[in-house]
Amino acid sequence: MIRFENISKQNSHRILFLDSSAALNRGEKIGLVGPNGAGKTTLFRMITGEEAPDAGQVSIEKQVSIGYFNQDVGEMSGRSAVAEVMDGAGPVSAVAEELAALEAAMADPDRADEMDTIIERYGEVQARFEELGGYELEGRAREVLAGLSFSQEMMDGDVGTLSGGWKMRVALARILLMRPDAMLLDEPSNHLDLESLIWLEGFLKGYDGALLMTSHDREFMNRIVTKIIEIDGGTLTSYSGDYEFYERQRALNEKQQQAQFERQQAMLAKEIKFIERFKARASHAAQVQSRVKKLDKIERFEPPRRRQLVAFDFPPAPRSGEDVAVLRNVHKSYGSRSIYQGFDLTIRRKERWCVMGVNGAGKSTLLKLVAGAAEPDTGTVSVGGSVRMGYFSQHAMEVLDGESTVFETLDSTFPTANQGSLRALAGCFGFSGDDVEKKCRFLSGGEKARLVMALMLFNPPNFLVLDEPTNHLDLDTKEMLIKALANYEGTMLFVSHDRHFLATLSNRVLELTPEGIHQYAGGYTEYVESTGQEAPGLHS
Repeated sequence: MIRFENISKQNSHRILFLDSSAALNRGEKIGLVGPNGAGKTTLFRMITGEEAPDAGQVSIEKQVSIGYFNQDVGEMSGRSAVAEVMDGAGPVSAVAEELAALEAAMADPDRADEMDTIIERYGEVQARFEELGGYELEGRAREVLAGLSFSQEMMDGDVGTLSGGWKMRVALARILLMRPDAMLLDEPSNHLDLESLIWLEGFLKGYDGALLMTSHDREFMNRIVTKIIEIDGGTLTSYSGDYEFYERQRALNEKQQQAQFERQQAMLAKEIKFIERFKARASHAAQVQSRVKKLDKIERFEPPRRRQLVAFDFPPAPRSGEDVAVLRNVHKSYGSRSIYQGFDLTIRRKERWCVMGVNGAGKSTLLKLVAGAAEPDTGTVSVGGSVRMGYFSQHAMEVLDGESTVFETLDSTFPTANQGSLRALAGCFGFSGDDVEKKCRFLSGGEKARLVMALMLFNPPNFLVLDEPTNHLDLDTKEMLIKALANYEGTMLFVSHDRHFLATLSNRVLELTPEGIHQYAGGYTEYVESTGQEAPGLHS
């Protein structure tokens, strides 16, 4: 269906692909993996024709429709979210717009004298809308938007008033409604809450076209893909299986390659030693010559190219008192919307609370109350003795000084630390070599998140309050963070839509629902077992 045949591609001085081949066949669901900057987005852009390979070719079967979702959503305003989603389905959207305009005209008393003409035109347009399957399409568009957690009000409101994250969902919904022959999804799991993520998982499992996607959510990838294409060091390697199979297979291949390399090195060392020992003796001249020739002909094995993953070890945090945070009879509202009424919670030392609930349930509000970034309307929030808190929020990324470099930011925050340890810290969070000289205003969302995390964890607090800490992190950095936090001795309160993160790190669950607030002893895995659901919004 889509084939990459011996493609090569260079981006300024960096070689992305070198004589690489791979294929996306009908009905296949493929995960595209590789380190940041390896060329995943370039591969998508070559399929859509936005970029061309320097050599080789990308061939696509005739009449194959392709839907491409990426993070660059573009301008959206002046239409409802439903109209914007239906726009991806072709001419029916223009008819839907005229229909809406005529409905508004029929309700306008100032246009009473034109009513006959308007009604006549409405009949024609309505017939055309039906003919194009417009009513079914609108129903499907609303179904997709509801799956991505839109309320009816948001579906019918102006798409221009939505935040960037919600516009991203509108762009994703357009592709899903279109149901093309091949779907290219670049990070579709970003900006989604857990309920939307689980809905999308089900949708993609039922989609019968070909799928090529990237995702920083290993659980999401594991449940959908049946094949992995890895981009690394200019080559494309295919693995038949899910993400976990790929990880095991890759580790096994590396082990075998290392063993092969070591065996050959030992054999070469032995041969070279023989040659060195006997090269001056005439009696061994023939033997020495034949061994030199043999060595010249041997194809040398390369050692495995290991990705540089730096582990981050927490310095031990000072011990806090037993009661880390206590909320008593807390009430909190925003306007007419009540979030908490008489809420009580005690967080004790070494507890790791994950907070769950649908959008608007009050997850971030709780974290703000505990962190002192918001005040309760009534009631008290107190933090225990000897508690040193680290609070990570999306807002923290906005307050980085754009003119400072990564290293200057670390240096000014920890003026007494030596340069070596700050560079080691930067390396753990993916800033190696010249990356530390990048100014903060040029950093991507993921890089900013990593820098804020590094600032927070260098001198570790004994109480971590984390609001979606993995939102912008790639799979490798996320894995490093999960391993580091698994060994962390302090207390945690966090919100995350990453099920691997939730399952590995939580030992308590706080569930916020319209029916009430429930506390579960045991982590996310036990919560799923006892409720039979992976997220509160799925109770039905």
